[in-house]
Amino acid sequence: MLAFIAASALLIATQLALGADDRVVAFENVNVIPMDRERVIERQSVIVKDGRIVQIGAARSVKIPADALRVNGAGKYLMPGMAEMHGHLPAAGSTPEAAESWFFLYVANGVTTVRGMLGNPLNLEQKASIAAGRLLGPTLYVAGPGLTGQSAKTVAMGQQLVRDQKAAGYDLLKILDSGLSREVYDAIVKTANEVKIPFAGHVPQAVGVEHAIKSRQSSIEHMDLYLLGSEADDSPVRNADPETRAKQLPFHIDERKMAKLAQATRQAGVWNVPTMACWEDFYSRETGDVIRQKRPELQYLSRTLVDQWVRQKNSRLDPPGRGFMGFVPGSESGDRVIELRRKMLKALHDAGAKIAFGTDSPQVFSVPGFSIHREMPIMVAVGFTPFEVLQSGTRAPAEYFGALAEFGTVAVGKRADLILLEANPLQNVGNFSRRAGVMVRGQWITEQAIQERLKTISASAAKM
Repeated sequence: MLAFIAASALLIATQLALGADDRVVAFENVNVIPMDRERVIERQSVIVKDGRIVQIGAARSVKIPADALRVNGAGKYLMPGMAEMHGHLPAAGSTPEAAESWFFLYVANGVTTVRGMLGNPLNLEQKASIAAGRLLGPTLYVAGPGLTGQSAKTVAMGQQLVRDQKAAGYDLLKILDSGLSREVYDAIVKTANEVKIPFAGHVPQAVGVEHAIKSRQSSIEHMDLYLLGSEADDSPVRNADPETRAKQLPFHIDERKMAKLAQATRQAGVWNVPTMACWEDFYSRETGDVIRQKRPELQYLSRTLVDQWVRQKNSRLDPPGRGFMGFVPGSESGDRVIELRRKMLKALHDAGAKIAFGTDSPQVFSVPGFSIHREMPIMVAVGFTPFEVLQSGTRAPAEYFGALAEFGTVAVGKRADLILLEANPLQNVGNFSRRAGVMVRGQWITEQAIQERLKTISASAAKM
């Protein structure tokens, strides 16, 4: 997946990472969207020094240091960078050049924090390098290698993996299904609570969403198994063969159960990371070729990889009825799954359950950073306000990590992870793509510099 990176990107990446301006940076006369609540504070000056916000005040009253790098914010909007709460990081064995471009795709789109799901020791090294300023990229939170029915076949194995990953320095555990038994899941939960490491991810079939909620899994990815948990009591396919269930189950859902599950989720304090756009790509009737034509951001990934994604998507549509993740894409059944997933997200939203923004990038047709612009409109269509969408990717992730003192809002003392926008995203989430520049840990990157780097990545990807 990382073969799209060419060594020619290394020089620019190094210049960006090591050329960080250590001067004070001043955003002048800018409209601040602090994201502590829904508001805009107009005509402010925001001063950044040593990677932190050190002063915010009315532009007329703030004295700009003589040696400051001045950024004209007149008519623009400054807000916190977004978090990708279900991202994936470079695989073990990937090159430094690969990682640098991978992380830049996130930063280029104002994604300044990434929770990497399914990590490896290399990602821990990258996390440290980013924090030390040796590598340009978003702040990383790294999950350990997946806990599955293969890696954790017994209670003892599951317990040991939890302790090993905690000792290795991972920030959280990644639960995968893949045959993980309820007995082992419960042992993982108990041990994780003992050693104080969060556990998140999928919901194993043997566990079920209700038990995962009762176990207070810190986050459930993709709203996993909520639809299965909403199956009607009188469903005629409850004991049917897998193929029949895949085709028919979406038509035997008791939507009243969705509201009950949403309420239980809220009461348990369990987060959801819905990753709507990616999963709608999986289940839609559109061929891979059509999706490719509609996604200009695919130019930043290798042609070989994109061709592979196109073939994968097409194979799920031909022959019709081939199942995927328990359901059938490209059919009336797939249409119904998309409809039900939106209803489930609305139920969670209406119940006041905790939602964190994530896109499962990079995944089939989901490009790091760029994928956020596919996710936001779906959330608005479901019923989120623009502020709620943006909050799910700013203040909410900081709350999830217990790091509100560090990031998530624009406030004095916080890490200077910021995006400067040409228009107000509270009026239209599409305005989040109208960048004037991005700041990551105090380093200011203009939109012109972003575009120059993206051109280099695109040119390299076209050869891969």
